[in-house]
Amino acid sequence: MEDEIWRWLWTGFAVVMGIGEIFTAGFFLLPFAIGAAASAVLAWIGVNVLVQWLAFFGVSVLAMFYLRRFINRQDEGDQPRIGANRWVGSTGTVIVAINPIDGTGMVRIDQEEWRAGTATGNEIAEGTVVTVTDVRGTRMVVEPTQERGN
Repeated sequence: MEDEIWRWLWTGFAVVMGIGEIFTAGFFLLPFAIGAAASAVLAWIGVNVLVQWLAFFGVSVLAMFYLRRFINRQDEGDQPRIGANRWVGSTGTVIVAINPIDGTGMVRIDQEEWRAGTATGNEIAEGTVVTVTDVRGTRMVVEPTQERGN
């Protein structure tokens, strides 16, 4: 009777960990699901409980080391820019002259209008094509890419 319980415990644990992995990030529960599945297979073929536990730990550790390379790949490279930072590197047009002394100025990037300033402290005339170099709060920091447009 005890073997029957272990069969269902390992099977249930593998299923629960597998489903739990769907709702977590980073392959956290997957090694345990794989280890429990291996132990469930051993339980169903009638292997001793001690061997089942050793298989669970061993297979879980091996799965963790194997999956680690996929986890590390997720963190490689530049992370996507979100919010206003997605505009850094974009070009736009000055629609209200940028005057760093008065703190006035606006740019249009695609169809969005943003308050703008410049890091150099120079005035930028209306109609100038600019590139966004930074975002500070709700203001775009821009630099001219060419003199006046049309």
